[in-house]
Amino acid sequence: MKLLIAWLISSVAVWVASKVLAGVKIQTFWDGMVVAAIFSILNWLLGWLLFVVIGIATLGLGFIFSFLTQLVCAAIVLKLTDALTERITIRGFWWAFAAAFIISLVTSLGNHLLDQAPPSVSHFVN
Repeated sequence: MKLLIAWLISSVAVWVASKVLAGVKIQTFWDGMVVAAIFSILNWLLGWLLFVVIGIATLGLGFIFSFLTQLVCAAIVLKLTDALTERITIRGFWWAFAAAFIISLVTSLGNHLLDQAPPSVSHFVN
């Protein structure tokens, strides 16, 4: 159940990013759900590897500034998602970077709200 809730939160985050940013286009919420699934799988498979490569390539600065490195990795994975599916269009890297920032904020907020949910709601999530 937790995986489905996380997927829904990610879908909302992708949809919000597409509505806020002019350089990110998604037609429907269903497209956002598909994009969130592809993005999450790619991020799980490649995100950590990109993080390590960037951290080493920057002689450790990528590890020190890990928040920015994570955003860069997410932006790269978003552009890869854009290349793999027609359901999302991202005009450039900086749009992907901004989208990664918004997705990070919305998912963090959604997860925080779930953690603060009353016990009756938390029972179904946990």
